[in-house]
Amino acid sequence: MQQKREEKIERMLQKELGELFLLYARKKGGVIVSVSDVKVSPDLSLAKVFLSIFPAEKAQDIFSIINIDAKTIRYELGKRIRHQLRVVPELNFLLDSSLDYLEKIDELLKR
Repeated sequence: MQQKREEKIERMLQKELGELFLLYARKKGGVIVSVSDVKVSPDLSLAKVFLSIFPAEKAQDIFSIINIDAKTIRYELGKRIRHQLRVVPELNFLLDSSLDYLEKIDELLKR
């Protein structure tokens, strides 16, 4: 039962953060930020948010800006989910490297 609740919360956080990053990326211009996965701790106090940033050349710069703005992003998320969750989880952003891995495999297969 508890695991099912965690999965629902993970999906909700992924959806809401995806919408937030859509607005965030419009401000930065020329960058796509997508939330590829969210994992929540059992006590719902911490959320690991996996981000994919395109183009890959700007990924580190945008990722560092996102980490600086983490408190603002958490505040905006809190405004969106205030009726679903009592406490907004602490957000820990991680860069998802699965797209880079897929590109590398694709290049190796083309050879």
